[in-house]
Amino acid sequence: MNISLELYRIFYVVAKEGSVSKAADVLFISQPAITYQIKRLETQLGVNLFTRTKHGMVLTDEGKVLFGYVKNGLENISNGENALSNIKNLDSGTIRIGASITICRNILMPYLEEFHKKYPNIDIKINNNVSDNLMKELRNGNLDILVMFSPSNDTKDLVIKPITEVQDIFVGNKEYYDLTNDTKNIKDLKSYPLILPGVTSSSRTHLNNFLKENNVSLIPKLEVVSYSLIVDLIKSGFGIGYVTREFVKNELDNKSLYEIKTKEKAKKRSIVMVTMDKKEPNYSVKKLVEMINK
Repeated sequence: MNISLELYRIFYVVAKEGSVSKAADVLFISQPAITYQIKRLETQLGVNLFTRTKHGMVLTDEGKVLFGYVKNGLENISNGENALSNIKNLDSGTIRIGASITICRNILMPYLEEFHKKYPNIDIKINNNVSDNLMKELRNGNLDILVMFSPSNDTKDLVIKPITEVQDIFVGNKEYYDLTNDTKNIKDLKSYPLILPGVTSSSRTHLNNFLKENNVSLIPKLEVVSYSLIVDLIKSGFGIGYVTREFVKNELDNKSLYEIKTKEKAKKRSIVMVTMDKKEPNYSVKKLVEMINK
């Protein structure tokens, strides 16, 4: 049967109110129109749904059976509409974000704090994996958004929006303060113990490309995957490290680290927001994206 939902809605209100006149007041429809629609529904179903009495409309046995199903159906629809309204009003929802711990702490945190203050009922789930794995998770539909250094691989299926640019530099603790008196050549750093990012990191790839452009080879004393551990090792005097200036701003300001300037400078890197092309994000994700874009 192809029966209009509106007929069931009218039937529900009449049954609930027990009166055509009261149903007319609720639905803002004339009494003759309601009577006509009820008769139309009864004709299509082939049963009598009401017994008309001087006291109002009384459900028949068949009408009682139908009413139970219609009541559940309309209430489910109403609940669904309310759920959508809650999502639109950001009273509920989930955002799944992929980003490294370093980018979360130094780039994302201010946005997440602002978003959480405005929309405290939105759940935020963060996956701190390596970039290649996060990209797979995004493409598999397990993440809504990535915040990462600009990807260099195939990006045809992605939407990439820049957030900010950062500059990689060499730094040391106070033991290397003398190196800050003048600008060095990259090759001058060969004679010092070096702490470099792990070979699989995007930071190391960027550094290797930079060194290759300048025909320089640097052999690290330590290779470390964890960015925070690199900073701790530099501060403890294990050697000169390669870090991102914007991520060690506090350390540079409080003089626990010192920048060792070089004549050759690595190109700035873009930190970007990545989403899937041709995939409509949920309302919560849209709001966070709008906030970051501002």
